[in-house]
Amino acid sequence: MAKFVSEKIKMKSAARLAAVQATYMAAYSQLPVDEVIREFLNGEVGRFVIEDNPDNGNEEFREVEPLDKAYFEKLVRGVHANKEELEKSLDRFLNSGRSLERLDGTLQALLLCAVYEIAHTLDVDVKVLIQEYVDMAYAFFAKGEPKMVNALLDQIAREIRGA
Repeated sequence: MAKFVSEKIKMKSAARLAAVQATYMAAYSQLPVDEVIREFLNGEVGRFVIEDNPDNGNEEFREVEPLDKAYFEKLVRGVHANKEELEKSLDRFLNSGRSLERLDGTLQALLLCAVYEIAHTLDVDVKVLIQEYVDMAYAFFAKGEPKMVNALLDQIAREIRGA
């Protein structure tokens, strides 16, 4: 039973990562969201990640964990359908002088997915969601972005969920 639960958690984490990638792809490729989703679900896109091999210092391709396809599609479609509302919400919380459109595209996609999930996936503990997206930010960024993601999502979660 514990192995089954662990596999489900891994599949949801993989769905979140793929949703961030698909959200980015839909925003910057000009492809229709249905086509982006189909390409991810068919394995045409997003099957591999590039990681540094600590043993030899080389970059290597690694196949990603299987993802929860239904959850992935729910996230991507939810972000797409609510994008304007999510962007306005994020802009309200960003420090003065910052706007969502001026942030890195990957960071925008990550924040859009995170805020959508905080607002619309109430059956998942908000602390778990924030940690997942902060960990993802550390995978993409090495500077202050993960700390900003943590502070921003914590602030948004307090307002949306009262957590």
